Amino acid sequence: MKQPPAADDDKSYLLAKFKELSDQVDELTFPLDKSPVHGDAHIKNVMVVNGNPVLIDFENMGFGQPEWDLAMTATEYVTAQWWSPKQYAAFVDAYGFDVTDWSGFDVLRQVHEIKMTTWLMQNINQSHEIAEEFAARMRTIRSQQPGARWRPF
Repeated sequence: MKQPPAADDDKSYLLAKFKELSDQVDELTFPLDKSPVHGDAHIKNVMVVNGNPVLIDFENMGFGQPEWDLAMTATEYVTAQWWSPKQYAAFVDAYGFDVTDWSGFDVLRQVHEIKMTTWLMQNINQSHEIAEEFAARMRTIRSQQPGARWRPF
């Protein structure tokens, strides 16, 4: 599959947006204390064993701001729409903090959207479905308005 003509424009846009967001991240004041963080806390890295959630895939584990992990889950809820309101409410209730209520969430959400999209971007030549999903995600990122549910790949 040939790379879409907009790919270079998308790449330039994402690089500029990432630089802008990097500067904004440097200005954030995080409300939670530093703690162990997963570093890749998304729904595909949670398995259910005997009815209990178990995190997997710890190669990015470190010590830092838990808001990063919480914002990934919240981005899956707000933007990707992979969590139902009931599921997200249960997550917030269990954790005791809703990162979407924090003023810095919008910045972290945008960073996560870019991460989730550039991961997909590297595979747009593999199938028409992936190329379509990349285009849909770029529309979301450019407009800053959640659109249709993102398709997980």
